[in-house]
Amino acid sequence: MNSSTSKVSIRDVDGGNWRDVVKLSVKAEQRDFVAEPCYYLALCSYGKLWQPLAICLDEQIIGFMMWAVDSDDGSCWIGGFIIDQSHQKKGLGRQALKAVIERLSKTRGHQNFALSYQPSNISAKHLYTSFGFLETDEWEDGEVVARLSLTDR
Repeated sequence: MNSSTSKVSIRDVDGGNWRDVVKLSVKAEQRDFVAEPCYYLALCSYGKLWQPLAICLDEQIIGFMMWAVDSDDGSCWIGGFIIDQSHQKKGLGRQALKAVIERLSKTRGHQNFALSYQPSNISAKHLYTSFGFLETDEWEDGEVVARLSLTDR
């Protein structure tokens, strides 16, 4: 499958595709930065805050992310961002980030986005800052918070 001609899309996780999400895995050196997909799905199901999304390349699920709205400031948080190890380093994470921001801004009207990552996760920092996220002086669960405002673009 050629990732330059294939299309990344975002779909809701549902009864028909959650098993494919659970099969996703990251490289051993990335396991300190993200949880297992089954943990994120349980958080979405029982935490009543996060909404799960599957990242698809054409029809194949290649990743996962979730989103939630901060009741304090209305910003839309993106979390649990995973691209399966077999699909990394192909620009698909960037395509997925763009797709989810476009979807949430168009369908839900969100203009302010936030996420967090461990400072030692250099790959995540590079992706997010190159996309326009700016680190703040905020911290969430030991992770630095970065924010993106579409109105500033």
